Amino acid sequence: MAVISLMTDFGLKDGNVGVMKGVIWKIAPQAQISDLSHLISPQNIAEAALILYRSAPYFPDFSIHLVVVDPGVGTARRPMAARLGNQYYVGPDNGTITLLLELVEQQNLPTHFIHLNKPEYWLPNVSYVFHGRDIFAPVAARLAAGTPLEALGTPFDDPVRLALPQPERTAAGWRGQVIHVDHFGNIASNIRVEHLGEMLQHKERLTVRVRGAEIHGLVNTFGERTPGTLVALIGSTGNLLACLVNGNAQTRLGVQIGDAFEVVYE
Repeated sequence: MAVISLMTDFGLKDGNVGVMKGVIWKIAPQAQISDLSHLISPQNIAEAALILYRSAPYFPDFSIHLVVVDPGVGTARRPMAARLGNQYYVGPDNGTITLLLELVEQQNLPTHFIHLNKPEYWLPNVSYVFHGRDIFAPVAARLAAGTPLEALGTPFDDPVRLALPQPERTAAGWRGQVIHVDHFGNIASNIRVEHLGEMLQHKERLTVRVRGAEIHGLVNTFGERTPGTLVALIGSTGNLLACLVNGNAQTRLGVQIGDAFEVVYE
């Protein structure tokens, strides 16, 4: 039985996550469900796209990633199931797959997109405002139970893609922006290890600038600096980070998503 990862912006107060799991288990009792996150910022599709991109490659082949961050629920936006390389996605066609799709395309892996337009695979009564329960959960369960992807609806080839910001090369380095702040207040930029390339051979010559702070040199671990010190490093997903040792860098600097984030080679 396939693994189903579940990501939402529901939080854990109101029971909606548990209800979706119940729907899945009624259809596919042996399904294994992994709670990826239910604390995505409300309606933040770009954040969901980033978490999906970072997480999906670590799941077994042909896992099903059920994502419900769906500010357009009940509107004309398409409900979708997709094959993305060796993974499946179920959720709204609103750009959530953007980064994972780019990765799969770079690897020349197969993709296939299905518009979920066959109500016989949904719950009998569909709410305008809870497609996660009434459409996406039963579809994910049917995939897990062996229903072919192609049986669930009609193929299409133009999934929504988010226009995500890209870093820019400068004379002295790279200029990007803040794209994520994690639970610890670590600040992630869209500048990645592949952008820095040979600059990383001389980490001591790199300076990170964010919200008026300058961080000189990159470290490999937090333990290389004393508590309360701002540090810059390459995070576990390959993004350049600004962090506060044993503290919260976002709180210290007042950083917001979209703020400028620059690295220069000196």
